[in-house]
Amino acid sequence: MKILSRILLLVVGFAVDGLAAEQASLDEHLEPFRPFLGKTWKGHFKNSTPEKPQVDVSRWERALNGKAVRILHSVNDGVYGGESIIVWDEKKKSLVYYYFTTAGFYTSGTMTFNEGKFTSHEVVTGSAEGVTEVKATGEVRADGTMHSKSEYLKEGKWVPGHEVNYKEDPKAEAVFR
Repeated sequence: MKILSRILLLVVGFAVDGLAAEQASLDEHLEPFRPFLGKTWKGHFKNSTPEKPQVDVSRWERALNGKAVRILHSVNDGVYGGESIIVWDEKKKSLVYYYFTTAGFYTSGTMTFNEGKFTSHEVVTGSAEGVTEVKATGEVRADGTMHSKSEYLKEGKWVPGHEVNYKEDPKAEAVFR
């Protein structure tokens, strides 16, 4: 009976710990990200094919004692990847973020939330492909999937970027080589 009681206490303890982590403090300006946090998302790019798959895995986490959101992502098991940190900038009165990539470039940008969707605009530094700015939108849809779509400013013209539909996948991992 003692063993059963200990197991029950252990199970209840894990459940309470999980609930506490889910409800952990988060800067009020970052609250719209809560539906994304603590989840790993796996998605296929719109132009992905069985012959040439393009799969992105994106892990969203609460960071810096709730003062930031951290996103790790990798494409095709580490062929390409990046890390973003999103924070509230009191001086700018805006969400700002920095994105560092395995391709050697980085971006900095701002983000807004409106009606459950986030919109971002970033300036690219060091892109060998000539992309100087990126605009993107994202949302968690009613069916629990996440959708992301972007466009790039390249050679002075806005061109379609990536489009990815994600499903939550707790077994997926963002991989870096």
